[in-house]
Amino acid sequence: MEFHLAQANIAQGIASVTDPLMKGFVDQLDYINSVADRSPGFVWRLQTEEGDATSLQPFDDPLILVNMSVWESIDAFYDYVFRSDHAGPLKDRRRWFSKLDGPHAVMWWIRAGTTPDVADLKRRLDLLEKNGPAPEAFTLAKAFDPEGRPLERAARRDRECGV
Repeated sequence: MEFHLAQANIAQGIASVTDPLMKGFVDQLDYINSVADRSPGFVWRLQTEEGDATSLQPFDDPLILVNMSVWESIDAFYDYVFRSDHAGPLKDRRRWFSKLDGPHAVMWWIRAGTTPDVADLKRRLDLLEKNGPAPEAFTLAKAFDPEGRPLERAARRDRECGV
């Protein structure tokens, strides 16, 4: 059976995406999404008819934005996050987003050909917060393969990129 990596992250904006304070983020969104769409190993991303997920509000706080995507591998996802044009806005994230108290990013393995939904995102973030990184919900710093074995190189890559 083949598996793909599901990843989800949330961020609390300093204002609504329609507020001028968020303009720098919003202006880059289409381009950064297109970088993901054409990245090697990209499979799928959560989006509405507008082409992004900024209008979704699965949390009580309307300033929480969600992002979810599926990748063929952890390496493909890692390369997109840290070695593509996505790296610039990632480094600038404090201009638009507040620091969250709990986990803001989570990954897990899914069967190839399936896609996660917002309920999966919420459940996996809860698992990560309650149990820490485990095969069911993990981070790049402490990742697992589809069989549940730890992947030690993930943490090393994060340190190399200053994450």
